[in-house]
Amino acid sequence: MLFELRQYTINEGRREDFVRLMEEQIIPFQVSKGMTILGSFTSEEDDNTYIWIRRFHSEEERERLYEDVYGSDYWRDEIAPHVSEMMNRDSISVQRLEATPRSPIQ
Repeated sequence: MLFELRQYTINEGRREDFVRLMEEQIIPFQVSKGMTILGSFTSEEDDNTYIWIRRFHSEEERERLYEDVYGSDYWRDEIAPHVSEMMNRDSISVQRLEATPRSPIQ
C-alpha cells in the first residue's frame, strides 16, 4: 500500500473556487476511474494551501490509474485548463508515504 500526500499553492483569492473544483469535478472523476481519495484539506494558517491524500494498492495500480485519469480527454479538455488557472503548478509538492504497520489509515 502506498499513499500520496499532495500539497498545492493556490493562486491568491482562488482557494474557494479550487476546493469547489476538487469536490465537484476532480475527486468524483478520479474516484470513478478507481482512485481512492482519503482526504481533502485546507490550511488554517495559509489561505493559499490545499492538501489531499490518495491511496494506491501498488505502484502498478498507481501507474495505471494515472494513465486512466491524466491521459483522458476529459482531464485534458475539461479539468486541466481550470486547474492551471487556479494554482501554481511549480509549487506542487508530492510526498509518497508508506503507513507504519499499526497505522489506522490502512
